[in-house]
Amino acid sequence: MASPFLGEMLGTMTLIVLGDGVVAGALLKRSKGEGMGWIAITAGWAFATLAGVFVANAAGSADAHINPAVTIGAAFHTGDFSKLSVYLPAQFLGAFLGAALVWLHYLPHWAATPETDLKLAVFCTGPAIRNAPANMISEVVATFLLVVTIAALVTSTVGTSGGFPRGVAPYLVAMLVWGIGLSLGGTTGYAINPARDLGPRLAHAVLPIAGKGGSDWGYALIPVAGPVLGAILAGLFVRALGM
Repeated sequence: MASPFLGEMLGTMTLIVLGDGVVAGALLKRSKGEGMGWIAITAGWAFATLAGVFVANAAGSADAHINPAVTIGAAFHTGDFSKLSVYLPAQFLGAFLGAALVWLHYLPHWAATPETDLKLAVFCTGPAIRNAPANMISEVVATFLLVVTIAALVTSTVGTSGGFPRGVAPYLVAMLVWGIGLSLGGTTGYAINPARDLGPRLAHAVLPIAGKGGSDWGYALIPVAGPVLGAILAGLFVRALGM
C-alpha cells in the first residue's frame, strides 16, 4: 500500500496536525498552552517537520518533500518535473486533512474563542504589516533560503567520508525550519510552503468552525506565489552552482 502519493499525503498531514496544532494550542482560549508564544510556535513547526519527514518516508515517499516548494525547487534543479503530478496533489490533500483534524481536536475551543482572527491564524498565515510587495519579498527570501539550504544538506558529499550520516538530515532540516521561523517568520508568519497555507485556508473556509470569520482570500495568493517563486529561483541557483 505504501506509495509516493501516500507518503507525501500522510507526511504533509502530520506536518499540519502538529504545526497548526501548536498554533491552536497557543492562541485558542482555555487551551492549557494559551499564550505560550512565538518560540513555542516555531519550535512546534520544527518538530512537525521532523515528524512529517519520517512519516512520509515510512509511508512510501523516499524524498519526503511534504512541501510543494521543495518539490518545485528540486524539479528546477534537476530538470525532472515528473514528480510534480504525484507529489503536489498529495501535499495539498494532506494539508487539508491535517487542518480538519486540528479542527476536530480543538472542537470546543472554537466557540470559546471570540476573536475570528485568532481562529484564522490557526489555519493559515497573515502579515504583521500588510504590504503586498514586502510580504511577497519575505516569502520569496525565506523559501529561497529553505530550498538552497536543503539542497546543501542533501548534496552528494553528504554521508560520505567526513560528512554526517544521511539519517541526520531530517533533524537538520527541522532545525533549519526553526531558524527560519525565528529569524524571518516575524513578517508574514513564514508560510514557505504553498500547501501548508492553501490547504488549511480551504479547510477554514468550508469547515463549520464555530464563530469563524472570513478566510482572507485577498492575501491568499502571496503565501502560495511567494514560495513558488522562491523555490524556482533557488532551484535555478543551485543548478547554476552545480550542487
